[in-house]
Amino acid sequence: MTPATPAPAGRPPVVDTHIEERLGLLLRFGVVVSTMCLAAGLLLYLYLGDGWFANSLLTTGLILLLATPVARVAMSVLEYARVRDWRFVVLTAIVLLELCAGIIAALVFHRRL
Repeated sequence: MTPATPAPAGRPPVVDTHIEERLGLLLRFGVVVSTMCLAAGLLLYLYLGDGWFANSLLTTGLILLLATPVARVAMSVLEYARVRDWRFVVLTAIVLLELCAGIIAALVFHRRL
């Protein structure tokens, strides 16, 4: 695992390729787990009808599916900090703050509608 490889003068360092692999693994994990929750919830809903457990699984699957990209951005902040690429730490932290602000705004304004 090579952090950032020095580059010739005037060029940015080459970023660790393992970052993309770890981020891809996180995205695959989030999609697979959310799909399993959604599929199980749908099957229970079709088999048992409207029930608390089926609705909980469906809701959990949707929340996990929506949270997966947010988790990817949060993990990107940590990975860029690990390789000391401060420009991308700042940029991805700004994106993460915007995502969190959007979530909070949606929760606050949803109650007022």
